[in-house]
Amino acid sequence: MTDTTTKSRPSHRLFNVTGGGENARWTDIGVAWSTKDGKGFTLALNAIPVNGRIVMRINEDKPTANKKGS
Repeated sequence: MTDTTTKSRPSHRLFNVTGGGENARWTDIGVAWSTKDGKGFTLALNAIPVNGRIVMRINEDKPTANKKGS
């Protein structure tokens, strides 16, 4: 098994997606880290979906609101 450092910030977020289009429901179900060799991922799941699909997205910083005076 390939070692990975899980103390660092996860590189990806995992979502369970049900439905489609504007009616799609995205539920956050876990995170993922790239393995040291870059050939796979280590997953940490909070839930395992029975239906729908799992989508893995790059873990980007959320935009911060502009503060007055900055």
